[in-house]
Amino acid sequence: MTNHLIYNDAEQKMQKALEVMVNEFKGIRTGRASPALVENIRVEYYGSPTPLKQVANISVPEPRMIIIKPYDQTFLKDIEKAIMTSDTGINPNNDGKLIRLNLPPLSEERRKQLSKVAKDTAEKAKVAIRNIRRDSIRLVEEAEKKKTLTEDAKFKLKDDLQKLTEKNEKQIDELLNKKTADIMEI
Repeated sequence: MTNHLIYNDAEQKMQKALEVMVNEFKGIRTGRASPALVENIRVEYYGSPTPLKQVANISVPEPRMIIIKPYDQTFLKDIEKAIMTSDTGINPNNDGKLIRLNLPPLSEERRKQLSKVAKDTAEKAKVAIRNIRRDSIRLVEEAEKKKTLTEDAKFKLKDDLQKLTEKNEKQIDELLNKKTADIMEI
C-alpha cells in the first residue's frame, strides 16, 4: 500500500466512525421531539423486523409530540407494541387511526443519564478512531520493512495520521458538547 492509500483508507474509516456516532446521537432524546427518536424502532411487519420509518409516516407537529401514521392501518397495534417494548420510555396513545407520542419534559436525573449515554457513545467513537490510527501505523511499519516506503515518508505519514486522529477527536468533542447542551436545555 502506498502512503496515499493508507492515509485515504484511514480517513474514510474515521469518517465512518463519526457517522455511526452521529446516528447514535440522533436516537438520544433531547428536550424536543424528533422523528429520529423512533424511526429505527423495529416493527414486526409480515414476519420480519422492519424499521418504523419504512412502515409509517412520522411527523412532529409540536415540540413535544410525535405522530405516527402507518401506511397500512392493520399494523397500528404492532407499531404500538414495538414502541412500548422499545427503550424510549414513552407510552403511545392509539386512537385507531394514528399513534401520538407525548414527550414529557425530561427530569434533571434523566438529562444526566442521557448526557452520560452521549459521552459513552463519543468515547466509543474515539476508541474506534484510535484503533484505525493504530492499524494504519502498523501498515506504515510493514510498508517500510518491505522497502515500499522510505524512512522520511514513514515519519511524515505517521505525523499526518496523528493529525487526522486529533482532528477527528476534536470533531467528536464538538459534537458531544452540542448534544450535551441540547440534552441539558430545558
